[in-house]
Amino acid sequence: MRNKILWSDETKIELFGLNAKRRVWRKPGTAHHLANTIPTVKHGGSIMLWGCFSAGGTGRPVRIEGKMNAAMYRDILDENMLQSALDLRLGRWFIFQQDNDPKHTAKITKKWLRHNSVNVLE
Repeated sequence: MRNKILWSDETKIELFGLNAKRRVWRKPGTAHHLANTIPTVKHGGSIMLWGCFSAGGTGRPVRIEGKMNAAMYRDILDENMLQSALDLRLGRWFIFQQDNDPKHTAKITKKWLRHNSVNVLE
């Protein structure tokens, strides 16, 4: 059964380190010593990617420009998901797994999945 499942998700990749606050303990008067500083990049940046994978490997990664909405998600599925399933030799009757993000459960997405006869793991 798991050989017929295509998983997908989006992820944010930080290009220069982590995008989180870090806390460190320092002895009084040593805050600016080289060993107690963390280098930073002023305008680091990140990229958002959509991807999919199955037991047989990974599908096509897609770089997401801007904020993704349901229409953009539908377009990504239309241009990449079905071809990825074919490339991974899942056949036409695979099961698609996604999380419950609002753009994944939007009417426009559900309509596209039904129209393309994609079985979705609930």
